[in-house]
Amino acid sequence: MTSTTQRVHDLYWNRNFNCARTMLACLGERFDIFIEPQTLQAATGMHGAGRFRAQCGLVEGALMFIGIAAAAAGKSDKDIEKLCFRFAEAFTTRFGSLLCRDLRPGGFRPSDPPHACESLTVDAVDFAEGFLQNALFSSAAN
Repeated sequence: MTSTTQRVHDLYWNRNFNCARTMLACLGERFDIFIEPQTLQAATGMHGAGRFRAQCGLVEGALMFIGIAAAAAGKSDKDIEKLCFRFAEAFTTRFGSLLCRDLRPGGFRPSDPPHACESLTVDAVDFAEGFLQNALFSSAAN
């Protein structure tokens, strides 16, 4: 297992985090930015809008992190909004949708096993890290 794979597995199975909280925690660790417990709590229902199958929690967690990290880097609200737009556009290009109902393997059924998006989460965390590295944390971005 890679470190991303191990960390995602741990957050899903040992802490019972959803995808949004897992994304926030992983990105915070990757970029050494503390995520407040209250922020993690705010993301509790952000897995397809509380299973409504709307915007994917992986996207929501990444967008929340972009706001936190970009503000810490001194970016304006307008810059953060543009960065979020670029992330959503890039995520859609890479994964085909922003919607949980489209991205979740097999859709939603009462018999679904827990954490069905674990593999997708690993890919999405790595994707978000690369996006942020290039867009916010590289010397060319500053």
